[in-house]
Amino acid sequence: MFEGLLGLLHLALAIWAIINIFSSGSSVLGKILWTLFVLLFPVVGLIVWFFIGPKSSSRLA
Repeated sequence: MFEGLLGLLHLALAIWAIINIFSSGSSVLGKILWTLFVLLFPVVGLIVWFFIGPKSSSRLA
């Protein structure tokens, strides 16, 4: 059961990250590369994106 909750949490975070990536002011190529990075490297990709990824106007920081 705990693994299911972690999987659901990861899915929610990945969707949130991808929405923020596509709402950023980054180029189309940059958005595609960041999305692939988040999807191909699940935990590390989310952490790296959070700290150095493209910033959107809706994200607090």
